[in-house]
Amino acid sequence: MADSPEEIKSHFKVYGLVGAGLFVGTVVTVLVATVEALDIGGHGFDVWDMILGLAIAMTKMFFVGYIFMHLNHEKKGIYWIFFGSLVFAAVLIWLFGWAFHDPITFDGLMPAGYGDANPSH
Repeated sequence: MADSPEEIKSHFKVYGLVGAGLFVGTVVTVLVATVEALDIGGHGFDVWDMILGLAIAMTKMFFVGYIFMHLNHEKKGIYWIFFGSLVFAAVLIWLFGWAFHDPITFDGLMPAGYGDANPSH
């Protein structure tokens, strides 16, 4: 970290460049979402547009964390925690997708007539 005013001033250029890059990334995201000529994949929103949007967002996330949150000066333990949370999030997303493709059904588990609009008794 910077200890003197000269060191702080030397970081202004880096912060300015990263801030400009984040602004450009935001503009590119909006253009990809709105300009038909920049639409990849099929017409309208599809998987490829989602992948491109997430790639732009992850790039911006990296710069914010690495430069503005000063993660480039952290110890290795923080990276293990961060990587572990990413793995945990990926497992939860996979679990959600797995459950979506194999929903719980109650066929044969409920008594006959359960849930009918007109009960038989």
